[in-house]
Amino acid sequence: MTDYGGELCQQVAGRALDAFLSQRVLQALEPAALELSLEAARHLERERADLDRLWQQRLERARYEAERAARQYHLCEPENRLVARQLEREWEAKLAGQQQLEEDYHRFLRTQPRGLTAHEREAIRRLAEDVPALWHAPTTTEAERKEIVRQVVERVVVTVQGSSERVHVAIAWAGGVRTDGECQRPVARLAQLSYYPPLCARVRTLAGEGLRPAEIAACLNAEGFHPPKRYERFGRQGVEDLLHRLEVAKKRSRSKTHQGLGQHEWWLPALAQAIGMPAVTLYLWAYRGWLRARRQEQPPRRWIVWADAKEVERLRQRCQHPAGYYTRQRWVAEEANTGSA
Repeated sequence: MTDYGGELCQQVAGRALDAFLSQRVLQALEPAALELSLEAARHLERERADLDRLWQQRLERARYEAERAARQYHLCEPENRLVARQLEREWEAKLAGQQQLEEDYHRFLRTQPRGLTAHEREAIRRLAEDVPALWHAPTTTEAERKEIVRQVVERVVVTVQGSSERVHVAIAWAGGVRTDGECQRPVARLAQLSYYPPLCARVRTLAGEGLRPAEIAACLNAEGFHPPKRYERFGRQGVEDLLHRLEVAKKRSRSKTHQGLGQHEWWLPALAQAIGMPAVTLYLWAYRGWLRARRQEQPPRRWIVWADAKEVERLRQRCQHPAGYYTRQRWVAEEANTGSA
């Protein structure tokens, strides 16, 4: 859904923001919450009415003083030229002050949000009873959901906290109320997670207790840790990769891991682990021809990638760029065939 007419700071996946905003909108439109919001809106309207009365009193005073200065000028005898000129200057000053005050009042009115009419309040109450069912109905389109959001939300400001998964969301509701919250976006690497240091410490502790990768994954899931991207739970393979990265697990011997490979050749998962990136991303690069890669002719037809030290460093640097960096920036020259013999 996403397109709310809000402000996006940095890159945020639309699905995470959609889920967060949808939840907040439905909560705001619950009957109890709606009554509180309407009461808050009425309180703001009363405050604006009090301010408007103060403005009207100031305007009335300015008009009275200008009219009084005009009467004094008109009652002055024509032969009293000095007195007449002084009264004329005072009249002009009062008129200028009145005009300036009226301009200030109109600026004040433009900065105030429009209040809800009684008819609009009643329509919102009726709508609140039907919104959850209407929102989740299979016949409701994304365009219709956006229209519901636009009726109650004026502005959404989204700010990513560094490069982590944490996203601060500020919602400015129709009527002037603002609420703040936080949601999580998918990130590409474990190191981007805000809880990466405690995650590593916990994995080291569990590994030191003799737990196997599958058991460590179960503990992490139970304790509320989540992997990057859109995965909900840690798995055995993900824990094994992290253990190797932390140099906790014993590494395979070079003779075994490089069996059947030529000079500077890697099995694709091993190269992904050495670079510190998801193997699935490296598979995608191979399919796109961004690597010097080949597949075994015989089953299981595993991918073999050529990469010397310079090529490994190039791939590691490329991995640091955000998703879509090369496809969005067309002016960046794309290498058709990476690596050098």
